Amino acid sequence: MMDRKQRLVLISQVPAYDLEMDAFVRAQIAAAKKIQVQLMDFKTSAFSDCYAWLDLVAEKYNRQMGGVKGNVTFSSYDGSQQIQIKVQDTLVFGPELQVAKEIIDECLHEWSEGANANLRALVTDAFAVDKEGQLNTGRILSLRRIKIDDERWLQAMDAIADSLLIATSKTYINFREKAADGKLIAIPLDIAAV
Repeated sequence: MMDRKQRLVLISQVPAYDLEMDAFVRAQIAAAKKIQVQLMDFKTSAFSDCYAWLDLVAEKYNRQMGGVKGNVTFSSYDGSQQIQIKVQDTLVFGPELQVAKEIIDECLHEWSEGANANLRALVTDAFAVDKEGQLNTGRILSLRRIKIDDERWLQAMDAIADSLLIATSKTYINFREKAADGKLIAIPLDIAAV
């Protein structure tokens, strides 16, 4: 048998306990892989069936669905069971963000002359990076909600909008059912959540 150092060991030299442990682990892994295949098949089938329902709804209104479908909920008649499809996009910023930051810095320098330094810290905090060196998308996008009637500020907000790129898009399907207290709870299909 192969050991952990990738050496071949005569089976007669392997303790009985280790042989039993090896057989036990291999059997459990084989069973887990079968369930994994069943889950993958179920996921594919569930998505396919949900998209078929969307096509039926579109057909009812003489429309055709096109492109990736998502963010939709299917409910049982009594509302006690639901299937949700959600699409989650991960956003990143392109090089336009650096231009936006320079414009904002220019505005802040001019506007905060003689003002408290805390004012500048509030806006520059939006461009701070987290522990992993990543920008906080939410903080940067929150700047766009600030209504400032200054051509440079508006130009910076346009640059922020232009810098947004969808890095990844992941589609999820969730199944929920009403509990005794009336709240919809997820039906966990993650082995760790069961």
